[in-house]
Amino acid sequence: MSETEKITINLGLVDLGQIDLLVREGFYQNRTDFIRTAIRNQIGEHAEAVKQTVARKTLVLGLQNYTRRDLEAVRAAGEALQIRVLGLVTIADDVPPELALATIDSIEVLGAFRASPAVKEALADRTRSS
Repeated sequence: MSETEKITINLGLVDLGQIDLLVREGFYQNRTDFIRTAIRNQIGEHAEAVKQTVARKTLVLGLQNYTRRDLEAVRAAGEALQIRVLGLVTIADDVPPELALATIDSIEVLGAFRASPAVKEALADRTRSS
């Protein structure tokens, strides 16, 4: 599984030209290097706000992976999950939609949510993601 997610952005021609100039002058290897650096700088600038929000909203920071075995254990315990993650949530491909519905009350993801199309469809009304 990839550790990156592809995004598409629209930029004005002047901004794009300035990026290309910085690349040509050797400040960055390419456009992607510039954009990644700019994003990291902004995240770093707002790191304290992110940290406080994660704590306040009780979000898990990073990767949460749920296997069929995990969800079967949740069902056996008579519990249900409220999944709240800043990062990536994955539900294994062998998890049937019925098991996901029986064990997951809600999913809030700031980042990416990966699951089979059937599980995503079954949980659609319980899912909030960016």
